[in-house]
Amino acid sequence: MRKSPAGPQDSKTPVPHATTTGMTGQGFYDANSAPQWRAIEAVLPWIDEAVVDMPVPSGVTTLADFGCSEGRNSIAVMQRAVSACRARTGGPIQTLHSDLPTNDFSKLFLGLRPDGRSVFGDDAVFSAAVGGSMFDQLLPPQSVGLATTFNAIGFLSAKPVSALLGYLLPNGPSRQSGNGYVTEADQEVFARQAKDDVAAFLKARAAELVPGGKLLVQVFGCTDDARTCDGIYDVLNDAVLDHVASGAITQQTYEAYYQPVYFRQLQELLAPVQDKAFGVSDLYRLDRAEAYEVSVPFNDAFAQTGDLEVYARDYVNFFRAFTEAVLVQALPPTDGRAALVDRIYDRARERLVANKDQYPFRYAAIAMLLTRTA
Repeated sequence: MRKSPAGPQDSKTPVPHATTTGMTGQGFYDANSAPQWRAIEAVLPWIDEAVVDMPVPSGVTTLADFGCSEGRNSIAVMQRAVSACRARTGGPIQTLHSDLPTNDFSKLFLGLRPDGRSVFGDDAVFSAAVGGSMFDQLLPPQSVGLATTFNAIGFLSAKPVSALLGYLLPNGPSRQSGNGYVTEADQEVFARQAKDDVAAFLKARAAELVPGGKLLVQVFGCTDDARTCDGIYDVLNDAVLDHVASGAITQQTYEAYYQPVYFRQLQELLAPVQDKAFGVSDLYRLDRAEAYEVSVPFNDAFAQTGDLEVYARDYVNFFRAFTEAVLVQALPPTDGRAALVDRIYDRARERLVANKDQYPFRYAAIAMLLTRTA
């Protein structure tokens, strides 16, 4: 049993325009975010493309990443962006890494300055962290040349309904599982919330970007034949229901608990850019957009080794890193809460070992590259 780490996910301080207190800290997210990196890596060439056409000021070039978590993936993205910028300017570059105030920034700071020196190996690159909701303006007007966000936009800014009675995710269960339901009316509410959130994010970034500045938005999502939510939320839902059946969790708690995350189709991501009703279509030009699927490290490893225990461990640690904070907050704050959380994820591992084929996981992602118009 893994002891639940103390940290930001236990905080009860509300953050405006946020529905989670961040990813699981103390290095846990960094250690279990290789699948996310696969999805990010697929669109890294878009950064090179963006920088070629990005305005470069005579002063400081500012690069900002929103949803940095503990920083491993964010730093790697910025290393790519800094390298691309160096082909165009020898001037100072600032990298800004932003996440919720409740995020565990300690790992980020250690990653940015290992051994007391910049990880970028460049005396003219300066880095800082900014705490706040990505749905708000966080940086000075017209100060950013390139902004990026990876996976973070999937976490909703608000919970538009008080409860989901039949499943713990707005998208509903996979077709393969069929264990649970979300009403059509609720699905429509969340679809609208997701589009409004994209619009709010784009408005905030439009205020920060220089004219001609670039914005790369990537997030887990759904393609025509793959939904990233399938598998991971089916097994979590079933593990929680096992504890409802045992009496460890009440039915009322289960219904009030849901993960405020939405998995979009590409067209849902693009809608605010293309529909004037959202108030941002005149602020951006769409340069490119794509839906794609990437291979998953723990799936690849299992195909080679056949080690089911390791597969189940890595699979559960992967989704625990971004689901634990919300689960903790949903449970009554008793002395036994941390142990109950451990038992839920342990039960998810047991289910995967007992019936791996019931919870297949595929990673689909969607992305768009935008230019801030004058």
